[in-house]
Amino acid sequence: MTTPGGTPGPLPRVGLSPAAETLLGRLADRHGPLMFHQSGGCCDGSSPMCYPRGEFRVGGADVLLGRVAGDVPFWMSANQYTYWRHTYLTVDVVPGRGSGFSLEAPEGVRFLLRSRLFTDAELALLDAEPPPPTGENLAEEG
Repeated sequence: MTTPGGTPGPLPRVGLSPAAETLLGRLADRHGPLMFHQSGGCCDGSSPMCYPRGEFRVGGADVLLGRVAGDVPFWMSANQYTYWRHTYLTVDVVPGRGSGFSLEAPEGVRFLLRSRLFTDAELALLDAEPPPPTGENLAEEG
């Protein structure tokens, strides 16, 4: 498989819109290494939350969907992954109030996920790959 960047590798499960990539760069300049976590909880918990890396403790069952912007891990709770494992996710940013816990909140914007179903061909490729790592496998990844 060839990733969107043209390099061989596993099929990506998550990416960034141009606006989210720009915002994430500004946040990284200000806060250092970052991470995302998507819990699937109610209210703000249903939006991807951006934290300084290591400020959010990843659970053993959390799934590492991939890395965005080069090295920013994107984690998802196991329950949420069960529902969304058939979709490609794009982190986007829109005007509005974000969560007080997510780093973009003071910017007057919030991250959100846009999704599309994987094609049958993409699902076949994903089925041939090992499952994504979990927090139990990569606890040090935070």
